[in-house]
Amino acid sequence: MIAFDVIKTVRVTEKATIQSEKLNKFTFLADRRASAPEIKRAVEQLFNVKVLRVNTANYEGKARRQKTKNAGKSSDYKKAIVTLKKGEKITLQ
Repeated sequence: MIAFDVIKTVRVTEKATIQSEKLNKFTFLADRRASAPEIKRAVEQLFNVKVLRVNTANYEGKARRQKTKNAGKSSDYKKAIVTLKKGEKITLQ
């Protein structure tokens, strides 16, 4: 997998913003098949930073219903929390 296939998007939430400012941790949505070492390589390639640790969590999509008959499910996803070395920074615009 190439780096753009591994990292799908940056997760920007209130909690993720606080973690990035205080703890130097950034949250990404990653491909479900990607392992932690692959995510580490992809972040280092895309953002030119040094990664200390990658924590991942798999989430199952929630059951959704529209009106009365249409049942469905939101997509499954993998969340990766990446800890950077001290002094490293990712600027999100």
